[in-house]
Amino acid sequence: MRLEQLEYVAAVTRTGSLRQASEQLHVSKPAMSEAISKLEKELGVSLLDRRRSGARMSRQGRDLLPLISEVLDAAGRLRAAAGQHATSSSVVRIGTVNTATPTLVTPALREFQRTHPATGVELVALTHVEIVQALEEGSLDFGLANLLEGDDLPAALRGTFLMRCHPVVVLPAGHQLATASSVTTEELRQQRFVMMRSGFLMHRYAHRLFGARLPRTCHTADGGEIGKLMVAQGLGVMLLPEFSVADDPLEQAGLIVRRPLAEPTPAVRLVLMERRASTLTAQVRALRDAFVEQATRAS
Repeated sequence: MRLEQLEYVAAVTRTGSLRQASEQLHVSKPAMSEAISKLEKELGVSLLDRRRSGARMSRQGRDLLPLISEVLDAAGRLRAAAGQHATSSSVVRIGTVNTATPTLVTPALREFQRTHPATGVELVALTHVEIVQALEEGSLDFGLANLLEGDDLPAALRGTFLMRCHPVVVLPAGHQLATASSVTTEELRQQRFVMMRSGFLMHRYAHRLFGARLPRTCHTADGGEIGKLMVAQGLGVMLLPEFSVADDPLEQAGLIVRRPLAEPTPAVRLVLMERRASTLTAQVRALRDAFVEQATRAS
């Protein structure tokens, strides 16, 4: 049994229908229905009357509503009590796929440090799947991850869109393609390539771009930051979202350059992910707002 399931049941009661509840909580109707079905199976009762005209609370569901409300109220009091124990010297924990560090992460942290000098920030480098798992377990305050158009978040998480861009080819400054106006997929395929490891979106992106014909030689990097260092040292070229390269110190120092792909490519979205059921402390809320405001300025 999960709190989200109880919240879904309460929302159906409050709004009068499964459709309106799903719209209010920004959860797809099938996902909400499936979550409630699992709860019904666990409890051994039918909480919803499902008809052609729509799904509404059953009599058994209405009878159990007071107990459901008690559990949700208790959870709310627990979160509030935990929030009161957060002090000005607390630490905010963020999971990141090492994306948009120079354009978003560093400026947002600098602003947060100015307004909350006694609060530390722990940046944890993880893959997308690891961030989702840590958020669902409650071990992260929020996460930063890249998504392709059409990618969905799990029902337990909500996402705030921050930035959007297309991937670019990252090359050493002295590379033969560094002065080209754009780089074709075939030209890229002929290079020694630095591949993001499995679990990162750009690993999936590269496989979609190259298909069955991968570059002749591939290194593997555990994140974009180490990948850019490998490129700067002449070990290969790589693909990254443009917001992960723009304003990078390695680019500003003239060690790496970025060039667009010649062919049309899908866009990458940067999303801030957090648990739907989480209650944010003042420090977490302030850092979250700093990321949103910096993304607005950078766009």
